[in-house]
Amino acid sequence: MSDAPARPEASAPEAPAPATFGPAEFQAETGASDEAMADLERYRALLAEWNERINLVGPSALAEFWRRHAYDSAQLLPLGGDARVWADLGAGAGFPGVVLAAMLKGQDARVHLVDSVLKRCRFLEAVVRALELPAEVHHARAESFKRKGVEIVTARALAPLPRLLELAEPLLEAGATGLFLKGRGVATELTEAGKRWTFRHDLIPSRSDPEGRVLKLWSLARA
Repeated sequence: MSDAPARPEASAPEAPAPATFGPAEFQAETGASDEAMADLERYRALLAEWNERINLVGPSALAEFWRRHAYDSAQLLPLGGDARVWADLGAGAGFPGVVLAAMLKGQDARVHLVDSVLKRCRFLEAVVRALELPAEVHHARAESFKRKGVEIVTARALAPLPRLLELAEPLLEAGATGLFLKGRGVATELTEAGKRWTFRHDLIPSRSDPEGRVLKLWSLARA
């Protein structure tokens, strides 16, 4: 189990209602530049276009793009501090990796987008190319991805924590910090993971979902 209890965090602001949270609210909450907003708008359009052909996301994803997906992803950026090299495991349709890359554009940063499904990689490559993002797409299984210098590893809805730690182990053991977007069941996941791993962690209230948490995790080792 964790060798240190989660430190108390300040309560996150109440998540705005989906119907009232659009690009203007996203920019106000995140401080995104006009250039980043233009990239995110283009990303949303590409996602809608490709989704008609290869079903990247569910029908509600585009309707809730700005709060449930873009804002959910962007909240990780300040938690990463000065980190400039990120890896998003199971990148899928690009949450959080593409959003982070758009926000980090022009800052000498790099985001590695890792996914095992070829059609999703083709979409991610098209987005990276069209938006000229500081990102690299890797068609690979998460557990096989090893890259020196990764400072932050992220994942969203990829796997329960015990399995997720297996997937991220190469990066975490090399010194990366995990920033994992989790739901209300994270306490149970932590208990289960603690049977096989030792680690330190913080649980941070999600800014986009009242029931969500960001799990910040480091110093991973097998129990």
